[in-house]
Amino acid sequence: MKNIVLIALIFCSALAFAQQDRTLTHNKNTDLIDVVYYHDNGQISQTGSYTLDGKLQGDWFSYDRDGNKIAAAKYNKGEKTGKWFFWEGNVLKEVDYSKNKIANVVEWNKTNIAARD
Repeated sequence: MKNIVLIALIFCSALAFAQQDRTLTHNKNTDLIDVVYYHDNGQISQTGSYTLDGKLQGDWFSYDRDGNKIAAAKYNKGEKTGKWFFWEGNVLKEVDYSKNKIANVVEWNKTNIAARD
């Protein structure tokens, strides 16, 4: 459980201290700011959206320097919600959030994991 909290903190701090290299697009259909952050090697680091008042919204994805997905998260008006996924080597961790707090954690070994889509 402590590892999950640590990973979540790292994910959130990565958002706060992400590279200045990014693209921002105002999505007129959703009225959100879509953002893509990049690693210094040009690979995508994170993708997601902000509300116009700066709160994280919807699906966020995080990638390592080689372009492999390492985290998938969901936000609703800045609060953690729903299922989050963290890929750590041969392990996939599923973290369920309810009201911005961890409600459940499930862990799978690589032999039980199908894909990262």
